[in-house]
Amino acid sequence: MDRRDLLKIGVATVAGAVLLEGTAAADTGLPPVEGMRGDRRANELWYQLDEISLYHPAQEVQDAYAVLFPFIQQNAPEGLYEKWRALSLEPGYPGNYAEFAKPVEQPLRTLSTLQLDNFDRFYRGDEAGLAGAFAAFGQGVLFDPRRAAAESEVHTMNGDPPNGYHFWHAVQRAQMVLDIDRRRWAALDPLVGFAWALQSIAKPDHRHVNPGLPREQVRALARYWLPRSPRQLDRDFRSAPYPA
Repeated sequence: MDRRDLLKIGVATVAGAVLLEGTAAADTGLPPVEGMRGDRRANELWYQLDEISLYHPAQEVQDAYAVLFPFIQQNAPEGLYEKWRALSLEPGYPGNYAEFAKPVEQPLRTLSTLQLDNFDRFYRGDEAGLAGAFAAFGQGVLFDPRRAAAESEVHTMNGDPPNGYHFWHAVQRAQMVLDIDRRRWAALDPLVGFAWALQSIAKPDHRHVNPGLPREQVRALARYWLPRSPRQLDRDFRSAPYPA
């Protein structure tokens, strides 16, 4: 998938998926979940990503974290985003960022495979559907009662403001400059920006069902974000905590 493919789908098609009026469990082959709201497949995408990356990570993922996070603490004490931002403003970028991230290349490969396999599990060959899943995530319209114990039944980025989008961009740029699934992440990073922009406006409640944003507003944001190049996204993500 190339970022330009998202435009070829057509903004109207993406916006239709973005609103995610909901696909029934029977349409997805997934069992129904009582009390769930929003698209069944999109809910499952984010639920399973949490399972494999946060709540029940495999040993190889735990091993990757055991290398990655101490490296960040030691070499980017103000945070990975701040390190990326500083390096991205230097004339040696992106080579300087590749040099910085090289010691954690293997953990970044592990995490890349983890996430991409999960996206492919639910949306392989369905770029519009994946764009819709990211947009639903940003708007906070996916309500999943299975997350009640985590006190965040809505699948969306934690935090107010949701700084995790900046961290995710910094990780993706490290993967790109190290040529770790570079084309895949160059195509997915606009979706991260898209979700960030939507959440910055919607400011969803993490514990209750949220309304979606107006259709035309979603379309306008899709037209801006979906064709963004890595260089353009670098400029966008230098703005914090919200898009300029």
